Amino acid sequence: MSQVLQPGSRIVVAMSGGVDSSVTAALLKRQGYDVVGITLQLYPEDKTPARKGACCAGADIYDAKRVAQHLGIAHYVLDYESRFRKNVIAEFADSYAKGETPIPCVRCNERVKFADLLDTARELGAAAMATGHYVRRVEGAGGAQLHAAFDSTRDQSYFLFATTQAQLDYLRFPLGDMEKSEVRVIAAELGLVNAAKPDSQDICFVPHGRYTAIVNRLRPDAARTGDIVDRSGTVLGRHDGITNFTVGQRKGLNLSGNAEPLFVLKLDPVNARVIVGPRSALGSSTMLLKDVNWLASPGAPFETPFECRVKVRSMRPPVAAMVTPLPSGAARVELAMPEEAIAPGQACVFYDLHGSRVLGGGWITPAGQVLAPGTAHTVFSAASA
Repeated sequence: MSQVLQPGSRIVVAMSGGVDSSVTAALLKRQGYDVVGITLQLYPEDKTPARKGACCAGADIYDAKRVAQHLGIAHYVLDYESRFRKNVIAEFADSYAKGETPIPCVRCNERVKFADLLDTARELGAAAMATGHYVRRVEGAGGAQLHAAFDSTRDQSYFLFATTQAQLDYLRFPLGDMEKSEVRVIAAELGLVNAAKPDSQDICFVPHGRYTAIVNRLRPDAARTGDIVDRSGTVLGRHDGITNFTVGQRKGLNLSGNAEPLFVLKLDPVNARVIVGPRSALGSSTMLLKDVNWLASPGAPFETPFECRVKVRSMRPPVAAMVTPLPSGAARVELAMPEEAIAPGQACVFYDLHGSRVLGGGWITPAGQVLAPGTAHTVFSAASA
């Protein structure tokens, strides 16, 4: 169960150097807590991202230090470079090499911020750890619940689906009931140096948005050329590597003279093939998930099918679905209406049917992947939908 925070309790705040985590620290300090700021150094000091809007760069560490000094709170910088490289960047490259479309921000939260950093917070004697995420934490009879943010345009609950119940009981999210404009007003009123700082962008370690440079450097074998084929296997063209494509992509195929526009339906890393087809073939209504994390029991526990709403992309609205828990941490999801461009490697997150609570979620698997011997299931495949 969640610990009730007493006045003066120590709270560690994960300070990225951005305005959200800075205001989080300021609000908790204002409420009388003993706030300690921690910033993670995720890159070598001479190789920090220079792209505007990147997070966790050298300038961000400096901004976090200045904010902490301005607020009068203790601040520490921890070197997490090797952990970040192993648990986030390397897997990002491996995922693309396997024909998937990864979400490194989820892995960073799951394996770095809410794992190692959370342990550090406990070692510092903190009663809780807080972040600047736009999600709501609601106390329930069985422990803390994770809910979507009040401001749906800023909601980050999709990226936190892998948070465990034990982690959620320890975490706090002070910005969940606020709009971004309110946060910036508070930052300006407090005179924070980063009050007008641009928001960070996803994939902070990708220079200039060119993720293929990272993938090709770490997995050069994935850059081999291959065929672009239609659903019947007819060769339509050539490509320079499957890592240049994701499901649903249209640009970059360099195909012309077709009766209608063609889109990427599936990636075949074994044979280095890109399978394409018309937009009408992008729709899928069934998918299989692996590594499902449950934040609420759907029945007797995790055994019976249940209705909910799901998201298959962070910015897509949730859609009605039936989720069937399967053995070995898997689940089958049947959508009420087909969704376009469901990509292996992305997350499918469950929300309750009529509210904002996150019930759990899992990772969309490639078509044909078997998770456990003897487990019967239907697997999503845009190419055959």
